[in-house]
Amino acid sequence: MARERLQSQQFRIIIVFDFIKRFFITRAKTKPIPPPDPAATAPLPSPIEGRGKDVVAGALPLKVAHAQSVGRLRDHNEDVLLTMTGTFEGDERIPTVGIYIVADGMGGHNLGERASAVAARSVAHKITGKVYMSLLDEDASDDRAPLQDLVAEALTGANQAVGKAVGEGGTTGTVALIFNDQLIVGHVGDSRAYIITNTGLEQITRDHSLVQRLQELGQLTPQEAAVHPQRNVLYRAIGQGDGLEVDVNMYRLVPGMKILLCSDGLWGLVNDKLILDIVWKSANLQEACNRLVEAANIAGGPDNITALMVEYSP
Repeated sequence: MARERLQSQQFRIIIVFDFIKRFFITRAKTKPIPPPDPAATAPLPSPIEGRGKDVVAGALPLKVAHAQSVGRLRDHNEDVLLTMTGTFEGDERIPTVGIYIVADGMGGHNLGERASAVAARSVAHKITGKVYMSLLDEDASDDRAPLQDLVAEALTGANQAVGKAVGEGGTTGTVALIFNDQLIVGHVGDSRAYIITNTGLEQITRDHSLVQRLQELGQLTPQEAAVHPQRNVLYRAIGQGDGLEVDVNMYRLVPGMKILLCSDGLWGLVNDKLILDIVWKSANLQEACNRLVEAANIAGGPDNITALMVEYSP
């Protein structure tokens, strides 16, 4: 749903960290190419026939996709998404780590997009340094703080960073940290995280909005909340004062489980049933993200739209 924000110049930030390998093949051009050696061109033995236990699959245990749109009524983007996936395989192995963030900024005159960008960078910097970089350090001690505490500290640190850098701007912040088969979700605001399994779709974050609170108090029905004039008013956001309270929860991942992080520009227009239907009928995660964003635009697209999906496939 649209937030009341002043228009500003278009400023779109998508921070995506990918690890890319390029292989360069050279060969001499002055020598004739020898005829193929039958032994060299013979098919490789299957893992069962050969040393199958030494063959390591190259696929990452985490599949990631994302899509984003400025929407149909906005001229700039205040949503930010960030993805980082790290894996280390060999004679030694360190846990696969994934850091995924969606932030939806608020405030006019570039404040919203600046706030969401500062928050995403701050959270990623904190978690990367405390979790993944420490794993790469052979001399690091194994006395890290609990992951739930680190995620909470990262979001409270982002609160201070946004307050210092942006002033009156604010942002939501939803972060998913994956460490092996553990999922830690930290959350402030009304961007959302969902878990999708064979049994359906489950919202695992709680909106920090006025209408959500009124629903919990029994003063509004979900139908009334959907059209309430103050449905976009947040009582908790990053950058809006000291003493920020952060929601943090931990889950155990199972093979095939999917995580969806999204801004209210998606979930406010695409209901849970349609989200689930799109995900199950899509050929892959990227198609699902594209179709989710398209569905929000078809429904009017009054706000920026972000969808980020991760699938656990060990």
